[in-house]
Order: sequence, then C-alpha cells, then structure tokens
Amino acid sequence: MDTKPLIADLFIAGAWREGSSGDRFPVIDPADGSVIAQFAVASEQDCLDAVNAAEQAAPGWAATSPRTRGEILRSAFEILTREKEAFAEIMVRENGKAWGDAMAEAGYSTEFFRWFAEEAVRIPGEFRLAPGGDKRIIVTHEPIGVSLLITPWNFPAAMATRKLAPALAAGCTVVLKPASETPLTAAYVVDVLRRAGLPAGVVNLVTPVPTGPAVTAMLRHGAVRKLSFTGSTEVGRVLLAQASESIINTSMELGGNAPLIVLKGADLDVALEGTMAAKMRNGGSACTSANRIYVHRSLHDAFVEELRTRLAAMTTGPGLVRENKLGALVSVKERDKVAALVDQAVSEGAQVALGGRAIPGSGAFYPPTLLTGVEHGTTITRTEIFGPVAVVVPFDEIDEVVEMANDTDFGLIAYVFGEDGEALRVAQRIQAGMVGVNRGVLSDPAAPFGGMKQSGLGREGGSHGILEFLEEKYIATSA
Repeated sequence: MDTKPLIADLFIAGAWREGSSGDRFPVIDPADGSVIAQFAVASEQDCLDAVNAAEQAAPGWAATSPRTRGEILRSAFEILTREKEAFAEIMVRENGKAWGDAMAEAGYSTEFFRWFAEEAVRIPGEFRLAPGGDKRIIVTHEPIGVSLLITPWNFPAAMATRKLAPALAAGCTVVLKPASETPLTAAYVVDVLRRAGLPAGVVNLVTPVPTGPAVTAMLRHGAVRKLSFTGSTEVGRVLLAQASESIINTSMELGGNAPLIVLKGADLDVALEGTMAAKMRNGGSACTSANRIYVHRSLHDAFVEELRTRLAAMTTGPGLVRENKLGALVSVKERDKVAALVDQAVSEGAQVALGGRAIPGSGAFYPPTLLTGVEHGTTITRTEIFGPVAVVVPFDEIDEVVEMANDTDFGLIAYVFGEDGEALRVAQRIQAGMVGVNRGVLSDPAAPFGGMKQSGLGREGGSHGILEFLEEKYIATSA
C-alpha cells in the first residue's frame, strides 16, 4: 500500500502552517481509540487570515480561463486516481469505515474533479433580442466570490470534492472547514490541489476549535459571499440565520429520514440487494441511508428472514482488514447514540432480530442490527439513525405507505422497489429531492444531489452544481 505522510497543519495563502496559538487537537482512530495525529487548531484570526487570502486571490482566479481551471481539476483527478489506495487508507484510519466503503468513496469523490473539469468550460450564457426589439439581452454568469465550505465527517472526501470542484470550476476562491473528526482527508485533498498547480490563496484549510465563533466571524467578514454546508438540520438553521445577517448566498445539504418501500409486486432479490446497499453503505452513516424500510405484508416475513441472513454475514472489524464489510463508527460517542436509539426502540415495542448490543472493547463498533415489529411514528422512525440498524415496518395499501413515507419534515431521498410502472407511479408521489426506483445507490457526480423540505436548499453535482457558485448578470445593449 502506498501510504502517504499525514498532513496535520492549516493551509493558508498557499502555505502549510501551524495555528497562531500553537495548540493542536487529537485525531482518533475509532477502530482502537489510538491517536493517529495532532492537528493544528485554527484561531479566529487564522480563519480570518484564510478569508483574507481567498479575497486577495479572488480577482486573479476569476480571470483565469475556464480551460486552465479545468486542466488543474483534471490534474487533481489524475493524482487522486493514481493514489487511490493511499487516499482510502487515510479515510479508514480517521473515520473507521470499511475498506470497501473507503475505496468506493475515493473513486466517487475523485470523479467530481473530472466532472467539473469538463463543466468549467460549459458555463452557460444568453444573447437574444428583446421582444420589444429595442435592445439586446446578454446574460452572463460570474463567480459568486469567496466561498466558505463546511463539510461533515461521514464522507470526508466526497463532501469536500463535491463542493471544492464546482466552486473552483466556477472561478471562486474558497475556505474549507472540515469536521474535526476527519481533518486529515481534507488536508490530503487540499495538498493534491496544491500539487495540481492551484495558485496560492485559491484554496485555504482551517480547523477551528471550537467551531462556532470562528465560523460566525468568517460569515461576518464582508468578503464571504457564499456558504455551502453539509450537516445536520439543526446546525443548518443556525448557519442560515447567521448568513441572513449579511445576505450570504447559501447551499444546504441537511438531514434525512429516507423511506425505502418494497411493494407487493417487487422482485425480492432485487429489493434485498438494493436494501443492503441503501442501508449498509458506509455502515449506515449516510444522510442517504434507508432509515425506514416499509415492506408489503405479503413479502414481509420472507424479506425479514433473508435480510437477517445477509446482515449476519457481514464481518465487523477494523477497516484496514480488507475482508471486513462493516467498520467502526466515527467515535464511541456516535456508537453510544446508535445504541441508545436501539434501546429506545425496544422500549417502544420493537423486537431485535439480529444484533442490538454494542461490541465490547475500545473500538467504536456496533454490529449489523435488524429490528422488526416497529410501528410507524415511534422514535426510531422519526430519528436519523446514522448507523448499521435496519428498521422494518409492514404495510398493506399503497396509499398507506405513501402517507407514512411522506410523514416527516425531511425530504432528501427515497427508494421504491416494485414492478417498474407501479414503482415509478409511487416514486412520483414521494416528497423527496431524489428517488431510486429498483436501485439502492443513486449518487452520481453527473446528477443533481439535494432535497426538499428541511433536507436542504440547492443542488450539488450535475450541471446544476456549478450554478450554485455563479451569479447571473444581465447586460442590455442597443439592438
């Protein structure tokens, strides 16, 4: 394995540096609780220095040709492709995820640089005669400006590249603030961009501890014109309120409570394969994870029996042991939250068909767990589980399951399994920004990612993603 040295410093104005306080915080391997690095703490002033660096670099980067921006992104794609295993190893060590999940994320996150390398040269515009014939209407798109990108711990690579790539392709300079649980992956990605030829100040990396005051200070800096955040709806509400003070453009990818529906006519093998992908990808620590599995009563018992068999076959252990299919949660704290949620479900009447108890030891492991006898409306059906816990609820009628699926404040993603025509009709009735029909994985750099209701604002990926970092300008000229 091509192991890379871990970078644990801030990146500001094109240089790696310690924080001004000299303080550092530990990055923990959740598989065994060991400290794998001491990362630099960014003070509030360090964060403002990063914004200043991005502001100073903004005019030059915005003036850089789309082809040049695209070639730098393409170079980053090629570096990450060559170093895929080293990339995955960093994720496994600080996040705890299984090797297969880390390799899949490495490939997926890398594709955002290739996709937006191509989108950089395809920014749209308009030129047309006004209906009244008195003027020409020109509509151009300009970089929105300095962008603050805040990413979570569950997909430390993909959430960073999904924001960095369109921002850079659009001509924006950025300040990236990763989760404190997983800063090493972000530092590696930033260093790849440095090696790809990105000019100084275009990308900056900060890791403030605590986070809140420093983020507030950056949002109040007049240069920040864009906030792109992925995380919980609760934190999203706070950031939206703060961004409103300076009328900062925002993109929000927030929480989910994804329903997965297995209709009466579903192919059981297809539904089970899709359920395993939708539920157990990344150990269930995904906003796209199937949180509530609704199965038609005619298929319920057979579905539960086979799902139990498939879950029981998953080996759990350290992600660097490549045979393991389920790694650790990101921390003991997260493991304990999942355990408490399962205990609460049992107290409300759920039966444990598999798992249901944290694995003893220093690692943050929780086994594949299957809960049956769950009633819609209980706590676990209203809470984002973020762990390897499958919750199965039976239903009888389509109208009933559609109502249950939509009975949530969230609307990020949903899954429907059944005969194609019927499944598509049900999918059209689900209140979600994305719906998978007879498949358990939807995400693609070429497709728009985002939700409805309290699951967020805006879209990432696809041709839509770059528009989030561009402002329209209308110019009128004589006819």
